[in-house]
Amino acid sequence: QVQLVESGGGLVQAGGSLRLSCAASGRTFSYYVMGWFRQAPGKEREFVSAISWRGGNTYYADSVKGRFTISRDNAKNTVYLQLNSLKPEDTAVYYCAADLNTRAVLSTASGAYDYWGQGTQVTVSS
Repeated sequence: QVQLVESGGGLVQAGGSLRLSCAASGRTFSYYVMGWFRQAPGKEREFVSAISWRGGNTYYADSVKGRFTISRDNAKNTVYLQLNSLKPEDTAVYYCAADLNTRAVLSTASGAYDYWGQGTQVTVSS
């Protein structure tokens, strides 16, 4: 079992920044891939970013590449998502997820992830 708790969401103006955190507990955090997804109202959940078990490998959706940065601190059992140059279209509930099946394969498919947090709302005003 893995428990994931996101924090750091909020309301920000376009061009602003936020840092999302996801604290994990349960199984050894450093052994698995972590991902971030988001879901806007009326839309399907979409992949944002993922990071390998020791942070050496990352992957981003084209829509956030160059603006968002994923990182992890295994000593703190936490994964982060730094959101810069935010746009109104980034407004969504952001979820972190854990893929316990691999340490290095970064999947963009939500079905590959075994555990999910409850989400944190990010709202970007124009």
